[in-house]
Amino acid sequence: MVVQHQWQVLSRAECSLCETMLHELIELLGKLAANEILITEIADHPELERKYAHRIPVLLIDGEFVCDYRLDRDRVKQYLS
Repeated sequence: MVVQHQWQVLSRAECSLCETMLHELIELLGKLAANEILITEIADHPELERKYAHRIPVLLIDGEFVCDYRLDRDRVKQYLS
């Protein structure tokens, strides 16, 4: 089941790439799982800002880096199977 993973999108305010990644992720996971996605504003987390400032958006699954900039559908699908 999809919700067994912790899905986290590291984002920034007014980021069109972030919105696109989130929309595509919701499409893959389904609307019910969309409520399980943690959206983290990196500006509120200095350690994340230092690490990912130039790589936003970033998708983490269970705390593990999966992709940045654009959604890697193939990698996400591996977590779904």
